[in-house]
Amino acid sequence: MTGERTRPRPLRSGAALAALGLGGLALTACVSTPRPTPDTRLPAAYEAPAGTALPQASLDRWWTSFNDPQLTALVEAALEKAPDARSAQAVLDEARAVRKGQVRQLYIPSTPLTGKADRTHTEILSQTVPAGSFPFTKGGDSDSYAANFDVSWELDLIGRRRAARQVVDNDLAAARFGFEGARAALAANVAQSYFEARGLAVQLDDARETVRINSGLRDSAVKKGEAGLAATSEGDRAEADMAQAQAQVADLEAQLTVARRSLLILVGRGIDPLASLPVDAVLDAPPPVPATLPGELLARRPDVREAQAKLASAAGNLKINELALFPTFNLTPGVGLAKSVTPSFGSTSGGTTSTSSSTWTLGANLSIPVLNIPSLLADIDAQNARTRQAAIAYEKAVQTAYGEAENAMVQLSADQRRVTLLTAGEARAERAYAAGRKGYALGLTDLTTTLQAEQSWRAARTALTGAKTQALLRAVQTYKALGGGWSPDTVPTQVSSK
Repeated sequence: MTGERTRPRPLRSGAALAALGLGGLALTACVSTPRPTPDTRLPAAYEAPAGTALPQASLDRWWTSFNDPQLTALVEAALEKAPDARSAQAVLDEARAVRKGQVRQLYIPSTPLTGKADRTHTEILSQTVPAGSFPFTKGGDSDSYAANFDVSWELDLIGRRRAARQVVDNDLAAARFGFEGARAALAANVAQSYFEARGLAVQLDDARETVRINSGLRDSAVKKGEAGLAATSEGDRAEADMAQAQAQVADLEAQLTVARRSLLILVGRGIDPLASLPVDAVLDAPPPVPATLPGELLARRPDVREAQAKLASAAGNLKINELALFPTFNLTPGVGLAKSVTPSFGSTSGGTTSTSSSTWTLGANLSIPVLNIPSLLADIDAQNARTRQAAIAYEKAVQTAYGEAENAMVQLSADQRRVTLLTAGEARAERAYAAGRKGYALGLTDLTTTLQAEQSWRAARTALTGAKTQALLRAVQTYKALGGGWSPDTVPTQVSSK
């Protein structure tokens, strides 16, 4: 066995020292460049009515606050089986696999294992051998085998590996926040589709009630016309109004069918029959929205935290590009085995000679970026621009979050006031219609007055139904805008790039 030891040579050349100095000056210039600092300031309070102090869990699973078992079942089924949820999970699984591979590359040295095998055949065509001497060359097969196991390990003297690990962790954190944001959006979409279907169901019931009322008015008008107590045209007018109501029923039935099928597809049950998704014609009042502070959006909103993680990742990549100006130090230990089998000289019996050897090396190398410094500086400038873009995107995410939260709360408060006013108006319109119909049956009022009272009542009911539906949709929007639909405690804090 033979041993070979390779040692790194000291830096003695002026060119190498100059390169180190140039790299240090370039790095100093880059580090002195200020990092982009996003403006994430928020007002101390919303310019909107304060919410109700509720437990934080009411934001994590806000759909349970509606006390609707069907809604809860639909949302939970969607989060488990919906195509959007499964697609988001696949994206997160990809990010985890990528991180696992990147971490292994950071901490496990490159270890190429190489092998080689040769066979050489020699055939002696002519050879002159003096008397009493042995032949110099022996024909036959010669075999040789070699295997080498070389390792290259970079010494992390300036924190290059640590910076790369921070980038990897922040990339995974951004993917996780994107996953949670997709699930929160899915829950909100399911709830909105569900309440829209309920609103259509209420409108359909109202339209069917209008058909029933118009049918009664038509029968009454026809009887009065036959008895000579009213003009026969009143019956025709009542018939025309009933036809319009029937047409509205047909339209609402189609809209409700489409809404139910769309909701089934959204929750991952697209092939189930419509009968498996009954929709009650009921619109309850929305639950109170939890009171939150604007600053809490920075922790609650997954899109804001995703933008923050992307900014940290971009800043980490900028640091890695700056560290590329420094020399790299690598340890290069290795071990090798070799064996050769050749025909024996002078042997007349076909003998062979076998030689085996093993070697090991322990060396190091130094790599100095000399000629590629301009390229590295260009990479730094490009990454610095990307970091500024990430900082701007973070600022936009923060401001958008605040605007959506404040606007949603303002609009929800207005919707709730509308529901209160329209509820009182609908009750008065119903009393006026009941009085008018009773007067028409007694012959005290004509059909025109009765129909006008009925139309006013139906219009008031339609407006109330729309306001109730809008209030429920706005409550869902407010929960989503406040960062509801997930638990921030389930996501580990990303590693800082500083």
